[in-house]
Amino acid sequence: MRLRAALALGTAPDPRSVGKLIERCAIEPEFYVRDMLTWALTRHPSSTTVPELLAEVRSERPQARSQALHTLSKIGDRQVWPAITRAILTDADDEVARSAWRAAVVLVPAGEECGLAAVLSTQLGRGEHETQRSLSRALIALGEVSVPLLRAAMADTDAEPGVRRHAIATERLFRDPDAGFTFAIEDAKRIMVLGRAGQEGDG
Repeated sequence: MRLRAALALGTAPDPRSVGKLIERCAIEPEFYVRDMLTWALTRHPSSTTVPELLAEVRSERPQARSQALHTLSKIGDRQVWPAITRAILTDADDEVARSAWRAAVVLVPAGEECGLAAVLSTQLGRGEHETQRSLSRALIALGEVSVPLLRAAMADTDAEPGVRRHAIATERLFRDPDAGFTFAIEDAKRIMVLGRAGQEGDG
């Protein structure tokens, strides 16, 4: 029923429904319904939706922040870039951070890629498999500007092992996009073990 309602509101856009759609995004438990709510919002004029979505980015509700960022990335209005702050890119909630990373890659203005990559690289090693894969995809999408940061993290012997492992895996994926994240992580683990063995041998 909720899916059909969201579909109907997107099929026949009415500016009066924007507020309700955004409110529902903040509390809707089902992924497919949330995705349809986002689609419905993209069918409305950005002049109506964007200001309200930007307000949601500052919400205390993690789902409201996450879904607003996801919707802004689908709308693609680069004028919202100032809202993609360091604080939102490093949000304590993994889902919010992942949405912010995806939105940032879509919305980053030309010339700002290096700064964005620098912030994203501070999140290497964060979270579980899906979070790390999302970050790797974002860094790879930014292109060559990410490579020096990845190599610096790979060479940083003071970094946490998880940070170095994630950097190695991401750099591997950059060179071989078809490798798959799981394989790249396993390869990174092997490289780190061999590296430690080499260091012990040298000692």
